[in-house]
Amino acid sequence: MYAEVGAEQEYFLVDKEKASRRRDLLYTGRTLFGAKPPKTQELDDHYFGSLRPEVKRFMQELDDELWRLGIYATTEHNEAAPSQHELAPIYTKANRANDQNQLTMEIMRNVADRLGLQCLLHEKPFAHINGSGKHNNWSLSTNTGENLFKPGRDPYHNTQFLLFLTALIKAVDEYQDLLRISVASAANDHRLGAAEAPPAIVSIYLGDELSDVLDAIMKGKRFSSAKRERMEIGVESVPEFAKDTSDRNRTSPFAFTGNKFEFRMVGSSQSVAEPTMVLNTIMANSLAAFSEVLSRAGENKERAARRLIRSTLQKHSRIIFNGNNYSAEWVKEAEARGLCHYRTASDAIVHYADDKNIRLFEKHRIFTETEIRSRVEIMLETYFKVVKIEAQTMLSMARLEILPAVYRFETDLLTLINQKKAASLPDGHERLTAERVAKGADGLYHAAGVLDEAIAGCDAPRDAVEAAGYIRDTVLPAMADVRAFADALETNVGKSYWPFPTYGELLLH
Repeated sequence: MYAEVGAEQEYFLVDKEKASRRRDLLYTGRTLFGAKPPKTQELDDHYFGSLRPEVKRFMQELDDELWRLGIYATTEHNEAAPSQHELAPIYTKANRANDQNQLTMEIMRNVADRLGLQCLLHEKPFAHINGSGKHNNWSLSTNTGENLFKPGRDPYHNTQFLLFLTALIKAVDEYQDLLRISVASAANDHRLGAAEAPPAIVSIYLGDELSDVLDAIMKGKRFSSAKRERMEIGVESVPEFAKDTSDRNRTSPFAFTGNKFEFRMVGSSQSVAEPTMVLNTIMANSLAAFSEVLSRAGENKERAARRLIRSTLQKHSRIIFNGNNYSAEWVKEAEARGLCHYRTASDAIVHYADDKNIRLFEKHRIFTETEIRSRVEIMLETYFKVVKIEAQTMLSMARLEILPAVYRFETDLLTLINQKKAASLPDGHERLTAERVAKGADGLYHAAGVLDEAIAGCDAPRDAVEAAGYIRDTVLPAMADVRAFADALETNVGKSYWPFPTYGELLLH
C-alpha cells in the first residue's frame, strides 16, 4: 500500500523592481502595510481571464526546468486574486511528491528572478485579497495500482471502500488536533479562517450522495442511489452529462473529491511532509485497530466489516460536515459537537505533546516523546521569531519611511495654506486635510511607541509557550494598530510622497 499526493501550489508574481522597494517583502515575504485599492478581485476578471504575456513566459520556462528534473507540472492558471496563480503537478507517491514540491518552490523563485519578477510563496502576502494555499490531494493505493478511495458505481455495497473511508473518518475525528498542528505557522494564521480559506476547525466533506450512503448504514436502512442530476448548460451542441455528486465544497478543510481527499489547510510555503506524515500515521493507526477486530471475526469477515463500519460511523460521524465552513453558525455547531478550534498556531502547537499524541507516535515508531517535545519547542520558537522580525520591520518602516513621508506632505500642505491665507484665498479643505493627516500621524507615532515597548518585552526571560503567548497577545495587537493608522494615512497622503509601491501598483500592473 502506498500513500500518494498531488500538491497544488498557489503563488503570487509581482514586479521585482517594485517589490525590492518594500522592506516588508524583503525581510518577511509579506506586506505589513497596504490600504485596499478601489478594485481587487471583485469581478473575478483575473481568475477567468487570459494569462499576461510575462506570466505565460514564466510558466513556459518553469515547465521546461521542472520537466528536465522529472517533475511533471500539467496545469498552470490564474487564481482568484490579482497576480495570483497556481501550479498542479502529476499525482505521485508521497515521498516523491514532497521532494518535487520543495524543488518546485525553489525553481519558481529562480525563474521569476531571471524574468524580472518576484515569486511570493507566503500564505498571505497581501491583505484584503485571497491568500495562498497548497492543497494536499492525498489517497492510498495498492502495489497493483488500485485506488482504495474509489467508491465505484455502488459505494453502498463496496465494503472495501467503505472500510477505508470509515477508517479515515475515525482517524480524522480522533486526531483532528494533529491535522491542525501539521499546518500551524505564523504565516498560515493570516489565511486560515479568512473568506478564501478553510477555518481552523477540522471537518470532513463527503458530498450529499456519499453522506446519504453512510447515513443509511448508521441507521441500518437500505440505500437507493439517487438519480444523477443532469447538467443544464444551455448549449444544444454539447452532449448532456451528469453532475458530479461528489462536487467539492471549497469551504471545507478536508474534502472528498471523487477518489481522494483534498487537505486544503496546508499553507503555500509549507512542506507537505508534515501533514502527509500525520495523515499516514493516523490512518495506519485506524487500520491497525480495524485489523485487530477483523482478525477475530472468523470466516465471515464481510459481515464483521459491515458491523465495524456501522459502529465506527455512529461514534465518529460528528467530524462530517457538508455545509458552509465559513459561517458563524458552523463555529457554534462545531463547538457543540466537541470539535477542536485552535484559532492560532500558538494555541495549537502546544497540543502536539498531549498524551494521546505521544502514545500514537511512539506506538508507530515515528517519534519518541523527547522528539515530540523538541518539535513543540522549535515550532513555538519559530512562531515567536517570525512575528518578532515582522514587528521590528514594521516599526522601522513606520518610523523611517512612512512618518517622514507624511511630514513632507504636511509641510507642503501647510506652506500652501499659508500662501492661500496671504492671498486671501479660501483654504478650508486644505485645513481639513491637514487636520486629518496630522491626527493620523499622531496616532501612528504613538502606536509605534506602543509597538516599540511590546518588542522590548520580547527580551524578557520566558519559556517557549509563554513567549509565543506574549507575541500573540501583546505584539500582534500592537502591530494591527500601527497598520490601521498607516493604511489610513496612505489614502490621505499624496501619491508622490508615499515611500513605497502601493497594493494597486504591485498587484494591478
